[in-house]
Amino acid sequence: MRVRDRGATGGEDRVRFASTILPKWARRTRSLDALLPVLYLRGVSTGDFQEALSALLGRDAPNLSPAVVTRLTATWADEYARWQGRDLSARRYVYVWADGVYLQARMEDQAECMLVLIGATPEGRKELVGFQVGVRESAQSWRELLVDVKRRGLAIAPEIAVGDGALGFWKALDEVWPGTRHQRCWVHKTANVLNKVPKSVQPTMRADLREIHAAPTRAVAEAALAAFVEKYGAKYPRAADCLTKDREALLAFFDFPAEHWDHLWTTIPIESVFATVRHRTVRTKGALSPTTAKLMVFKLVMAASKTWRRLKGENQLPKVVAGVIFRDGTEVIACPDHRAA
Repeated sequence: MRVRDRGATGGEDRVRFASTILPKWARRTRSLDALLPVLYLRGVSTGDFQEALSALLGRDAPNLSPAVVTRLTATWADEYARWQGRDLSARRYVYVWADGVYLQARMEDQAECMLVLIGATPEGRKELVGFQVGVRESAQSWRELLVDVKRRGLAIAPEIAVGDGALGFWKALDEVWPGTRHQRCWVHKTANVLNKVPKSVQPTMRADLREIHAAPTRAVAEAALAAFVEKYGAKYPRAADCLTKDREALLAFFDFPAEHWDHLWTTIPIESVFATVRHRTVRTKGALSPTTAKLMVFKLVMAASKTWRRLKGENQLPKVVAGVIFRDGTEVIACPDHRAA
């Protein structure tokens, strides 16, 4: 919608226009690679592209008939195929985030799952590593994705992988990269724990869970976890068990640089990108074919990836690669032995 604030004299009382269609990273671009997937995934049909682009880009907007859009999607299919076959032998990812995104394409009986793998390079850049459609989040689907990126040259295993409770991913990870540490996503774990208690208890329990993952040291976090179990274990044993069964995987981030903790305890790098995708499928009740959904989502993620921020504390990443030990987020410095010979 447009806002015309004729009566305002300026300052904070002025009503400003804010697009509810385009995310911030796509509002200032004239690139069709960024705009078209966003428009489609936000519910604009191909027949309405011309009108929508004229409003966004002015009278010089390119003529995009449905036939032209169809040819564009064919071009995107070729681009996706080239991207899927790219050589990864020169790449190294210190951290990876994994998640499965469900889209009810054309309201099919079984939802197809888009498996997404994002990695952080030793320079601190985040990149889309793997993206393919799988059958739910099965171990076989994740195994196919991980084996494929390894076959194309990604020989060095990541130091740690961040994901939710999908057992399929962790099983496949242990088979393909057995040395990679596990870090469970605290956002997903918090939701899982809260789902096992009444709503009246959830605000207090959420605050107690935050005390665990926001602790300054592992010892403080473990003490807060023990206090959580003591407080809720008797009355809400299912919530306590849900938390404690993944204790080690929830606290693994304490063994990495403190500058990276905000990145490592959650899969938000994936969740924030796919919020747009979920919004589109809810609004249109899944009016996307599986093929079109895959291509549109791929283009959306690739466009968004151009604005992904680097990891904080990228100067610590070479130390992680070199095998430097961190305890409670701080580098462990070996003390020289001063004993006499």
